[in-house]
Amino acid sequence: MKIQELLKERILILDGAMGTMIQRHKLEEKDFRNESLKNHTHSLKGNNDLLSITRPDIIKEIHRLYFEAGADIIETNTFSGTTVAQADYGLEHLVYDINFQSAKIAREVADEMTAKNPNKPRFVAGSIGPTNKTASLSPDVNDPGYRAITFDELVVAFKDQARALIDGGVDILLLETIIDTLNVKAALFAIEELYDEIGKTYPIMVSGTITDASGRTLSGQTTEAFLISVQHMPLLSVGLNCALGAAALRPYLQVMAAKSPYFVSAYPNAGLPNEMGQYDQSPVAMAAQVEEFCKEGLVNILGGCCGTTPEHIKAIAEMAANYKPRKIGVVSY
Repeated sequence: MKIQELLKERILILDGAMGTMIQRHKLEEKDFRNESLKNHTHSLKGNNDLLSITRPDIIKEIHRLYFEAGADIIETNTFSGTTVAQADYGLEHLVYDINFQSAKIAREVADEMTAKNPNKPRFVAGSIGPTNKTASLSPDVNDPGYRAITFDELVVAFKDQARALIDGGVDILLLETIIDTLNVKAALFAIEELYDEIGKTYPIMVSGTITDASGRTLSGQTTEAFLISVQHMPLLSVGLNCALGAAALRPYLQVMAAKSPYFVSAYPNAGLPNEMGQYDQSPVAMAAQVEEFCKEGLVNILGGCCGTTPEHIKAIAEMAANYKPRKIGVVSY
């Protein structure tokens, strides 16, 4: 069954945090290297996307744990998989392999899980992060007109990543944690060009990030402005993730659900980080908070971001099974 039809029937569950699960393994520099990277001059520790090449066993196991917890959709390990982000590690030349292998690993696990239970098809979303540069904002407070990257440079980077993800076997492209809408517009433009080239389209999910209590993205847009800015594309879903816990995300999700002509996704953090940067919210507590989204009929896709684990996803999946999904096409302007 197509994902569009499933979304009308029930709330689909997205996986939780990849980084949180990787941290459990307490990896060292050697885990991020293989024979070809043995003498690479940059430090590679922390480049989690690279683990799809150097430690695919870990990434595969994390995907499997999220599926076993009840996830319908898993994200590829490619949040920083553009040449823009990989430039920090001097690994621009490995971008295709990182994305292709990440998608291939996720595809293998998804197919394995679907084969075990054909009544619960599993999907792979190719994760495309915002990059570490913004097209709308200057990184130099003394030169507000300066930009560290151009729209055209972003288009090239996003197109290369999307091509590799599709070649690796993803079902969906997920543009996530969007802090600058101009970046995601570059990604959408790149994907549209790619679809024209390959003569095929894939569903697109877009997820923005409200960065603080101002209720705006980092580039200054409200939830509704963000939504309007991406409505020129036929999307599968638009939603919100990261930065805030479920309780703080709720008012912005209410706006999204009221205004969006698409399916709506939400995957908040496990509360807010403590003074050590750790997330303390328990699976039970988080599930109780996101249950409010379900009671109000706000969501079609529900998962977790920073600090969430398979235990959180299991609690959310069990709770969400009791509720109907948001009805698409019900828009209040």
